[in-house]
Amino acid sequence: MQSLMRVARSASALWPFYIAVVVVSSIVAGLGLISPFLIREATDTIVAALNDDTVTEPARTVIWLAIALFAAEALASLLRNVSGYLGDVMVARLRQIMSTRYFAKLLALPQRYYDNQVTGTIIARLDRSIANVTQFIQSFSNNFLPMLLQVVAILGITAYYYWPLTVLLALLFPLYTWLTALTSKRWQVFEQEKNANIDEGNGRFAEVVGQVKVTKSYGAEVRELDKFGRHYTNVVDITRPQSRWWHSMDTARGVAMNLIFMGIYLILFTRTLDGHFSIGEMVMLIQMVTMARQPVTMMSWIVDAAQRAVAGSRDYFKVMDEPVEPTANRQLVAATEASGMPALDATQQAPLAVREPVVAFEDVTFEYMPGEPVLHDVTFTAREGEKIALVGESGGGKSTIVNLLLGLYPITDGRLEVCGEEISHLDVEKLRATTGVVFQEAALFSGSVFENIAYGKPDATLEEVVDVAKRANAHEFIMKFTDGYDTIIGERGLRLSGGQRQRVAVARAMLKDAPLLILDEATSALDTKAERAVQAGLDELMRDRTTIMIAHRLSTIAGVDTIITLRDGRIDEIGSPADLAVSGGIYSELLRLTASSSAADRKRLKAFGFAADGAEDEEDEDR
Repeated sequence: MQSLMRVARSASALWPFYIAVVVVSSIVAGLGLISPFLIREATDTIVAALNDDTVTEPARTVIWLAIALFAAEALASLLRNVSGYLGDVMVARLRQIMSTRYFAKLLALPQRYYDNQVTGTIIARLDRSIANVTQFIQSFSNNFLPMLLQVVAILGITAYYYWPLTVLLALLFPLYTWLTALTSKRWQVFEQEKNANIDEGNGRFAEVVGQVKVTKSYGAEVRELDKFGRHYTNVVDITRPQSRWWHSMDTARGVAMNLIFMGIYLILFTRTLDGHFSIGEMVMLIQMVTMARQPVTMMSWIVDAAQRAVAGSRDYFKVMDEPVEPTANRQLVAATEASGMPALDATQQAPLAVREPVVAFEDVTFEYMPGEPVLHDVTFTAREGEKIALVGESGGGKSTIVNLLLGLYPITDGRLEVCGEEISHLDVEKLRATTGVVFQEAALFSGSVFENIAYGKPDATLEEVVDVAKRANAHEFIMKFTDGYDTIIGERGLRLSGGQRQRVAVARAMLKDAPLLILDEATSALDTKAERAVQAGLDELMRDRTTIMIAHRLSTIAGVDTIITLRDGRIDEIGSPADLAVSGGIYSELLRLTASSSAADRKRLKAFGFAADGAEDEEDEDR
């Protein structure tokens, strides 16, 4: 239960709700206890009137008792709903706090965390973990807490009348809880196996739905459905022994509880026969004992819900305890610990002032996995306005250099500076405000064309967006849509062709107007016609801007200032295209392979991620 207490402490802004729920629940519990006393008085009055004609005005007495009973129960009903309202709002706020903190944590985690995660599993964990915690707290505060408070009062009342009754009633709770705990220990093992299958199945589900075009094009729908169904078949197979165990133990708990209640009823009946209790007192005590029975029978459900909540909170805090990115945005880090909805300032960071050299790698070594370096002693500089192309075989370290420039991973050894600032000491939001990037995959969001272009500058005007769209060679196709810049492009921009998506991405980077531009194979997925349209926008984007690009065609790097060739994570050559064309190195080999028509040379060319210019079929880029 420590993890549940940690949830309560982490949402300390909700303490007024905690106190209000306890106070109102206490009043509801007290009002619930008035009814047995009123029924006792009514019962004794009626019995006395039946046995003794001298009792004065019994009808008037019972009428007033009935009115008092109505008032007590009506007020209890009202306050029960007030308590329910407070509980509902409290839990909604708690879900808001936990969800916001979880999302903030995910945004502040380093890229390395995501390298071993499935997106669907992250989402499933959010849904299950937080849902289990909040559902338990809601049920406890709205239903179980008033009952529990009543039980405490009932134990005191029964002790006043006859202490053995209290002993038997008190014995119910540790006995029932112990039997339930025994049950839950084994039950949780089954539940963990079920959750693992559900998380894996749902994670795959999210992946397939997100890339349904790939699934369909490879005819893998039935295979994916079968794989998904097997996970839930496993859940059914695990549920059978889990349910048998739970219900067999529930039967044992029920028998044990009924034996104790048999003892309680025998005491009440025999002591009433012996004259120790009046008929009214017996009825009152039976009512109270019955009131105590309900929370006992709920105990198994409460323990079950608590176990789920504990398991969910452990999964939640496992993520929350992950170390954040060392240079993560301070607002994000603060939001991971905020007790309440944090006040966020979404103002875009200003880029670093341009200082020479704009980029400086000094003996940089990097490894994704300890002991497996992918970059070795990389040293080069990029000056203002310079265009540098990274060339090398796939796996040579080109994309890793881009990842380091974006601050997605900390370098293992050496020194990396951007605009004179060492990257390890630089806040990532400042670094990323200084860099514009166009990836191989455009990575657009659902929403309008306008929103996607303005993603890096949310306060941009329509005029600014239209201006960069024209410069990116995108305005013409955008205006062909009925809704123009308000056109909804669908998840990941699926309503657009590849060339259209890339031109929107180029416009987005252009509007951001960062001094350092990174092109990560920005045209490699396009056919020749689409590439020409995108390249026109890229040429405009690169003007007067320091650019580092990974290229897949020689035509795209012919006009760069410097080519850096990489071999097995080490710099092989640095020089101008003219110098490297005759050096006998990787670039000159690429020139020879591109000019060749042999199948072997074509295969070798693909090892560099290059395609012969003009080799692709053209597609209709405008849908």
